[in-house]
Order: sequence, then C-alpha cells, then structure tokens
Amino acid sequence: MSECALEALLQGVKEGHISIQDAVQKMKAAPFEDIDFAKIDHHRSLRQGYPEVIYGESKTAEQILGITEKLFEKGNNILITRASIEVYQTISARFLEAKYNALGRTITLHVTSLPKPNSYIAIVAAGTSDLYVVEEAYETALILGNDVQKIVDVGVAGIHRLFAHLEIIQNAKVVIVIAGMEGALASVIGGLVDKPVIAVPTSVGYGASFGGVAALLSMLNSCASGVSVVNIDNGFGAAYNASIINHL
Repeated sequence: MSECALEALLQGVKEGHISIQDAVQKMKAAPFEDIDFAKIDHHRSLRQGYPEVIYGESKTAEQILGITEKLFEKGNNILITRASIEVYQTISARFLEAKYNALGRTITLHVTSLPKPNSYIAIVAAGTSDLYVVEEAYETALILGNDVQKIVDVGVAGIHRLFAHLEIIQNAKVVIVIAGMEGALASVIGGLVDKPVIAVPTSVGYGASFGGVAALLSMLNSCASGVSVVNIDNGFGAAYNASIINHL
C-alpha cells in the first residue's frame, strides 16, 4: 500500500464511499500477505517509498511468478533482479509487457509512472566487462523513477576517455562508479566531483583480484572524500541508494 493509496482509502471513509468495515479489511491485508513460500511486504512502499523488489536467484520461476502476481494486484511496479531467461519466459507468458535485460539479468514491469526529479544519476563504468553490473544498476534506477546517464569503458588504463565526459558526471546529483580489477576509478572520480559517489566493486579481474575483493578493499580505502561503497557486483544496492539521494 502506497501513501497515495492510504490517503485515498481514508478519504473514501471520510466521504462515505467506503465503509469502516471495508477499510478495516483492507488495512488488515495491507501489512503483508502470506502465500506459504513468501510473506509479501505490501507496506514497503508506505514505509520506504518503493515497493518490494524480488531477488530472483535461488527462487523457482513459479515462486517468482506468484510473488509478481500479488505485487501487480496492488498496482506496484515490478523489478526482479538476478533473473534467468527461463524466469523471464514464465513471467512474460503471464505479463506480456514485461521486459528483460539479458545482460543485467533484470525483469521490469512498469505499472505506474513515478514522479521524476529534475536531476539525474550518472553511472560510470571502468570497462566493458563491468556492463552486467551497469545494466542492473541502470534498470533499477529507471524503475525507481530517475533519469540516468550511462558512461562506460572509461577506466584508468585510458584516463583521457573519462575527461571527455566530465561535465555530465559533475552535473549529476549522485554518481555510481563501477569498476573491477584494482577499482581505482572510484577514487579518481571522487576527487573530481562535489557529489556523493557510490562505488561498486565488480568480480572482474585476474587471480589476485580475488573475485572483486581487491577492488572492494581499494574502494573502502579511497583517499577521496565522499566515496561510499556497496557490496561486490551489487548494482541494485548502488542504484537504490542513488535513487534515494536523487529524490531528496
């Protein structure tokens, strides 16, 4: 239940269109819905501003479909992360308008338009190998109601490529920086902007990168002020936080 839905319900009671008994029933169903294998948090949007997001990994296609149907019934936009093509085939058979980003492994279903701020989020990636995280962050930011600028393949091995896009990066409300290997790009951008930088280490790199741990530690130890860090490959988490900042 969103804030708008709650206001409409209370207004309906006030004007006599909805009985108190019906309103009580709706409120009873609002906090969460138990469908055996999941307890769907319908109050998430009211508490946090965004509805529940479905993490697709380790769930069956049928489980994801069941959760999607319940969220859809409440008029929520749907975001499914870490989704396989098999899950998409199941979802799209029921919801023809569902869209799949194969690289980002996300499924989105736009039900309602969200108000967008005048500002935008910049997503900056070091290399083409990082694009799977870029796309997860991009789809997340879009469905949460943001304009997004993507700038990719501008890592420190060819730092001159970054400077061609510096004005776009500096004018963003918040910057997501995605990098593997040694993760140096986050510190570079952190030293060039006066906006929050959310760094995402990726699992891209050779043996000593330790699946992204090297980039994670580098970003955590950044000497640039204003750099915060999310978990390895967590494009969703970075975009969610960036969206909150962008909507302030």
